[in-house]
Amino acid sequence: MSKTFMVETSARHIHVSQADLETLFGKDYTLTNKKDLSQPGQYASAERLTVVGPKKEMTGVTILGPIRPATQVEISLTDARTLGINAPVRESGDTKGTPGCKLVGPAGEVEISEGVIAAKRHIHMTSADAALLGVADKQIVNVKIAGEGRETVFGDVVVRVNDSFALAMHIDTDESNASNACPGIQGEII
Repeated sequence: MSKTFMVETSARHIHVSQADLETLFGKDYTLTNKKDLSQPGQYASAERLTVVGPKKEMTGVTILGPIRPATQVEISLTDARTLGINAPVRESGDTKGTPGCKLVGPAGEVEISEGVIAAKRHIHMTSADAALLGVADKQIVNVKIAGEGRETVFGDVVVRVNDSFALAMHIDTDESNASNACPGIQGEII
């Protein structure tokens, strides 16, 4: 097995709870799987929302499935500045004490009191991948990617180990643009 792995760009997206989904789209609503993602069981849905911040709003933001216990909005730091939200860099799911926003759907609106973050760059991997790469869950590593004309080393990359994961690193659109990452780009822990 190679010691390199796929690096994917994770664009702005929303995870929703069932209660918020029903407020936004209607009673007993279920998400429509538009496209499977690289992580098993995860998908981009056909449904879109508007994210409203103090300064501006962003329309057409994708909801990722499946349903989560709590609603969360993951945006880039550029998006956060555009919206006027001081989003901290956090791991997905770590939303305690973060800013909130308003979400607008076709059937209603939801005001979340917290849950807006810029996702910390991370690598999903199984325990077998971690053993091969010589890393452990929650370890912080540096990763080199060879973007076209812009080789970049990303520090502060968190390793996330779970045997339900598929090996892939996720960076946001700001990081992807800075490194000129293109589909199929590979990363390597250094």
